[in-house]
Amino acid sequence: MGRSWPAIIIAVLIGLIGLVLTVGGAYLAVLGGSIYYLIAGIAMLASAWFLFRGRLLGGWIYCALFVLSAIWGLAEARGNAWAMVPWLIAPFVLLIAVALVMPTLTSDRNRWKWAGGGIAGALVTVIAIFGLLAGGGSPSLALPAQMSPGMTDPSGLATGGDWPTYGGTYANWRYSPLTQISPDNVGKLQKAWETHTGGTPTSAAFRKLYGTENTPLKVGNLLYMCTAKNVVVALDAATGKTAWRFDPKVPDAWIPYTTACRGVAYYQVPGEAAGTPCASRIIEGTLDSRLIALDAATGAPCAEFNGTGQQDTKIGMGQVYPGLASINSAPSIVRGIVVVGHQILDGQYRGAPSGVIQGFDAKTGKLAWAWDMVHPDWTGYPPAGQTWARGTPNMWTGSAGDEKLGLVYVPLGNVADDYISTGRTPQENAYSSSIVAIDVTTGKPRWSFQAVKKDVWDYDFGSPPSLIDYKGTAALIVPSKQGDLYILDRATGRALTPIGSIAAPQGGIEPSERAPRQIVSLWQTLRKPPLVESDMWGMSPIDQMLCRIQFKRADYRGEFTPPNVGRNSVEYPGYNGGSDWGGVSIDPVRGILIANYNDTPNLVRLLPRAEADKMGIKPRFASKEISSKSHSVDPQWGVPYAIDVNAGWRMPFTKLMCKRPPYGGIRAIDIATGQTLWDRPLGTARRNGPFNLPTMLPLTIGTPNNGGAVTTASGLIFIAAATDDLIRAIDLKSGKTVWSAPLPAGGQATPIVYQQDGREYLAIFAGGHHFMETPAGDSVIAYALPRR
Repeated sequence: MGRSWPAIIIAVLIGLIGLVLTVGGAYLAVLGGSIYYLIAGIAMLASAWFLFRGRLLGGWIYCALFVLSAIWGLAEARGNAWAMVPWLIAPFVLLIAVALVMPTLTSDRNRWKWAGGGIAGALVTVIAIFGLLAGGGSPSLALPAQMSPGMTDPSGLATGGDWPTYGGTYANWRYSPLTQISPDNVGKLQKAWETHTGGTPTSAAFRKLYGTENTPLKVGNLLYMCTAKNVVVALDAATGKTAWRFDPKVPDAWIPYTTACRGVAYYQVPGEAAGTPCASRIIEGTLDSRLIALDAATGAPCAEFNGTGQQDTKIGMGQVYPGLASINSAPSIVRGIVVVGHQILDGQYRGAPSGVIQGFDAKTGKLAWAWDMVHPDWTGYPPAGQTWARGTPNMWTGSAGDEKLGLVYVPLGNVADDYISTGRTPQENAYSSSIVAIDVTTGKPRWSFQAVKKDVWDYDFGSPPSLIDYKGTAALIVPSKQGDLYILDRATGRALTPIGSIAAPQGGIEPSERAPRQIVSLWQTLRKPPLVESDMWGMSPIDQMLCRIQFKRADYRGEFTPPNVGRNSVEYPGYNGGSDWGGVSIDPVRGILIANYNDTPNLVRLLPRAEADKMGIKPRFASKEISSKSHSVDPQWGVPYAIDVNAGWRMPFTKLMCKRPPYGGIRAIDIATGQTLWDRPLGTARRNGPFNLPTMLPLTIGTPNNGGAVTTASGLIFIAAATDDLIRAIDLKSGKTVWSAPLPAGGQATPIVYQQDGREYLAIFAGGHHFMETPAGDSVIAYALPRR
């Protein structure tokens, strides 16, 4: 027979791939990694040589390599179907091409039949392998047999007809006692109304920072929410029609990392009659750090509040550059005190504004107290000529409040230079990455609980804690970014569930600063086992190999591996959690905790100041460029090193993460025992894929997620959060999705459940998020069962 040009073309392609795998595989082997890629590369070079020469042996070599790849992949998959993608999909596509050119190398009259049979057999094998692995899943355990007598909500508020605070109540249960929508009829849910709120950034420079994260409130006949630019909007709860709007006119320059306005607060002034102006009011914190008080009925500013309807919370902070201090979470109001923290923009400047916690009178707007950890004796504004201590740990997320004890539970983040601990004050070391219980009468700490010593991983307490009853004790459940769940005595901070410690990796650029041991929860954790080389992933053997090379070159010795200079280190879990600002949902009757979580690493590296200066890395106030990407370099001015963070550890070309899926999940936990009832990946591949192209595949992959869940008495969990732009209902008993609906934008927010005129509604603000790379929008959508 003559030369087969199709075989020659395929031979060249296989040869090029084989060359890359051989060179990369040899390097990986030298690093102590898997020898598969070297073997595969040599085999592909041999296959290419014989195919180029017109020999059938070249095709048979590739077929044998495909079988070897399937066996090797199965051995490393550990039951994970998605782990088989680089081992089977791209090699199978190439196998089809090889099978189609092999008949051109022989005159056998059955050559096309056995080529087709070979392809069919390989396809059946691929499907069988994926089906076998995907058929596993985590089993569902029986729900607690005995219903609890019901937890006590110390906030004095309740959900049901209304949803009066960001977390439902200040206990942060995110629970509704409504039962009209049930597992039996949830499939009939339909859109009742949709309203566009507007309020997006006006300048092109800041549109890339868009992300609302908003959870509406519902009180009486109205829903209250804020847009990305802090425009407060009141909607009719039954129709979605706008009742009023108020625009505080926040300048774009004050937008920090994102335009998040997670929510507003509602306050009823004690003793004032209904109908009196500002007897009930909406209180909002803005991106330029103002507190705004509005009449809940009309949206008019409450003049009684500081004489103007607004209060500047930056007084006493000294110089505050636009964007470096903002309020993006709904304040808590306990015993008439509005408790406020600020998002102090991470990684910009050691001398950033203070993380001071403030309490303002909800009626008058006047400062009641301030807690500055470095100046604990100051009770009000700083003495003349002084400012609150700069760059201290801050509260950027939501808090929880106990009206009975008069305590507010404040989750603190890290100091302004997250990844360097040298030079921190004793107070900063004592309170960073801690929960602090503050007496709302005095503004003084009652107790504190620290989860990370000398944090250099950005392991803030990012989740609002929840108030529960635990075995007869008033307790606080605290989720952490590491994935640990702690239960503490609300009055004393004493741990009520077991806590242990692990040996922490030492070294880094400041070895004397590293704690030899770090605490971990022995009760329940969302953390997964430490990463190993076989956890590395890709859409083909080539990018999987490149990720393995990065893994072997990086410093990774388990959790708390410190960042370093000149070499990447792996931070796992990354700073997006574990748990993040969405928090957890509590079923107070069944005694079940619902936690959605992330399972992604970061790849980080410290950059010497000279190197950062050459790259033009400057703080926000000295640069016109503001990074909104997952791979960014923060300047950390004031310390010797900037920080380069590849969040999610993604490959620059394919945009895929180096770790195998799933990247996020949702878990049900029996609070009484700490036992996992079920654990499921959360999110499909519908809007996700290589090169940031949506695959539209309805396959459950488990995506990164931001936003929380809501649980109902009927046994349903409602959640969006994932990057597939779906809102879904999950059966509390099994963890299986029983209903879903597409959203017009990303659902990085927590939904609410309420009732109006006898009809139960599910509502969500679909605003999208730049960090999660979901579409931006301004839709508030309510779902309900069809009217009878």
